[in-house]
Amino acid sequence: MRTMGKALGAMLMLAGLVLPAAAQDRLVIAGRDAGFAPALAKMVELYQAKNPNVKIERLELGGGPLYERLAVGAREKTAATDVAMLDDIWAPEFMARGWLTDLDTVGGLPGEFVKSAIDVSKHNGKLYAAPFVGNIAMFAYRKDLLAKHGFERPKTWSDVVKAAQTIQSKEEGVSGLVFRGIKGNPIVTSFLPVLWAHGGDVVSADGKAVLDTPEAEKALTQFLSFKALAPKGVETYNATELRDAIQQGRAAIAVEMWSSWAGTLDGSASKVANQVEVVASPGEVRGPAPMLGAWLLAIPADSPNKARAADFIRFVTSSENQKLIALETGNPPTLAALFNDKDLVAKYRWYPAQLEALNVAQARPRISQWARVETILGDYLQLALIGQMQPKQALTEANAQIARALSR
Repeated sequence: MRTMGKALGAMLMLAGLVLPAAAQDRLVIAGRDAGFAPALAKMVELYQAKNPNVKIERLELGGGPLYERLAVGAREKTAATDVAMLDDIWAPEFMARGWLTDLDTVGGLPGEFVKSAIDVSKHNGKLYAAPFVGNIAMFAYRKDLLAKHGFERPKTWSDVVKAAQTIQSKEEGVSGLVFRGIKGNPIVTSFLPVLWAHGGDVVSADGKAVLDTPEAEKALTQFLSFKALAPKGVETYNATELRDAIQQGRAAIAVEMWSSWAGTLDGSASKVANQVEVVASPGEVRGPAPMLGAWLLAIPADSPNKARAADFIRFVTSSENQKLIALETGNPPTLAALFNDKDLVAKYRWYPAQLEALNVAQARPRISQWARVETILGDYLQLALIGQMQPKQALTEANAQIARALSR
């Protein structure tokens, strides 16, 4: 009987009446933990309700473990993941190595997405990912304090320094500005918009280390000047310390502000409710260059359930569900029109400014070695910040190490 059943199943499959069960009713989704998890969890809940016969497994992983799972799975072709959540900086490696599915081969992706986010989702003109979270490094300032001392919204980082110096000298207990000084990703993220605004870069478009330049030295010299205007111990500051300094009125300007941090600025715990303006980063010798920090959804090339995965991704990135995600979890959308949606703007007053920032956003270098490059740069930036290296020496040595990392 078992043999007859197998034979009947094979006949039906060949006739096109039955698809393999794995291709119909299973979906393994590997996503981030922390602040990103509620958005993906909500989408799984809603998708499951519409598709009760689909068996969905959702994984919540930290950034490092998520990358490792996806990269190892791709290299070894484990076929263990159907929907992968990717940091936009991982995307170049995954796309170039052929680890992702061209979305146009599985039905495409409708919607008018923010250009900066859709650009990092493509490789050689093909779409390999769907923009999921429209993260961008913003800039924040106390509009009441700047107005009090005769300053308008800073247009350049030099304007920022002038305003911060004045406010710090005249407002007791208030630092002029605050930034993330802890080594690694935090200090790099704070520094990049300053570097780019000065016309500098870390890696050139043709993949060469380019930190050892006059533009980069000017940018780092200016960035290091921020320390005298920041709270004591800023070299250990990460997101919590930065947010608290602004929210509690202990700093007038935040060099870096993300949507997930801005959500509490007007809350009951804030001492400066409705007084903090959140806008695109300033420029300097060139216009604003806020750092893009988008997260994407993609389908691994070895997924056995590509049609189902594509259907889930289109569901998640629909206008209706992107709006719902933003309202219920705070994760910003990637569809351009939603940044001016009246319901979203009523809750997140900085959304129109966030769209402004996304429209001029700069992505980190599109290289597969970025994780190593960022670590090197972060180490040298902090050595300069704590006074163990001069700006030129820090950049020269970082540049040499980055060049070696890029050659491997």
